[in-house]
Amino acid sequence: MRVVLSLIILIMTSWVQPANAAPSLSQSLQNAQGENVTLEQYQGKVVYVDFWASWCGPCRKSFPWMNAMHAKYAAQGLVIVAINLDTDKALAEEFLTKLPAEFKIYFDPETKAAEAFDLQGMPSSYLFNKKGELVQNHVGFFEEYAAQYEQELVSLLKE
Repeated sequence: MRVVLSLIILIMTSWVQPANAAPSLSQSLQNAQGENVTLEQYQGKVVYVDFWASWCGPCRKSFPWMNAMHAKYAAQGLVIVAINLDTDKALAEEFLTKLPAEFKIYFDPETKAAEAFDLQGMPSSYLFNKKGELVQNHVGFFEEYAAQYEQELVSLLKE
């Protein structure tokens, strides 16, 4: 029995994939002018990173919330960064004419940052503390959880 159990454990552990390294603020992105940038410039602040695309329905709901959070907490050290994944920048620009962003917009047309963050759905958000450590992430945006999302921001801003 012990041999069988050991064999089962050995087989099961061989199927486990190694975990990817935690996403970081060092991923290369493009600004609106097409220049390469990283989010490391925001270290020392609470950083809310949101991946979005023009075709994403829930993104239309998250943008007003992110604008409100930016207006409410930017002076306290919150930086909101929305990373667009559209391969055609014109689609993102059209989206932004309808839902303007008061926060930072960057682009990841080759989805390298998205791959590094191992996106599971759209939108996906990642919350980093002032030390640049990932402390929270969410897949999707649900208005019924907006107060919870805000509380996560507030608690990190108080640290």
